[in-house]
Amino acid sequence: DGVAASLAGGTHHAGTNWGEGFCIFNDTAVSAREMQDRGLVQRVLIVDCDVHQGNGTAEIFAKDDTVFTLSLHGEKNFPLRKYPSSLDVPLSDGTSDEAYLAALDRALEVSFSTFEPDIIFYIAGADPYEGDRLGRLGVSQEGLLQRDRLVFTSAVTNCAPVAIVCGGGYCNDLAMITEIHAATMREAVRFEEQFAQISRK
Repeated sequence: DGVAASLAGGTHHAGTNWGEGFCIFNDTAVSAREMQDRGLVQRVLIVDCDVHQGNGTAEIFAKDDTVFTLSLHGEKNFPLRKYPSSLDVPLSDGTSDEAYLAALDRALEVSFSTFEPDIIFYIAGADPYEGDRLGRLGVSQEGLLQRDRLVFTSAVTNCAPVAIVCGGGYCNDLAMITEIHAATMREAVRFEEQFAQISRK
């Protein structure tokens, strides 16, 4: 209760009528809109922590004030042309744990101070990892765990349930990608009781 996860997804480069970057349909956007159409939620916050900017998601919801899109991504990474999100946080190549987590903390604070969501869709990419072939950032495995913890803590503090999708991961060490994603799920389970309290309210 209060938290759900998919072991795939995060296809954030697909826009209204186009796809790119391994993405054909934007699963997060479709899910958010489906929940709204069914009357399950009204206001959606998308926290995109894949290393690549969520250009498709930003384009789909550009004129929709019921959806707030936050993208924390590599400034010089794909896509070359970035569609403006509600809040974009571009990061320099080699960004460390400390700088990454500080930027995310500030971004979450700004997001929640301007927008009150009924649900959060969290794209928990493994590609900010320092060993990722396409990531270009310097975030450690522990740093990514701290990232997850920060997102979940913010969600609980603001009484917002979370739907998690995995996003990208392009490390040559497939076991490392698996472990990063598994750590996200373990951390979500660790917060399970706190999320359950949200769902009871």
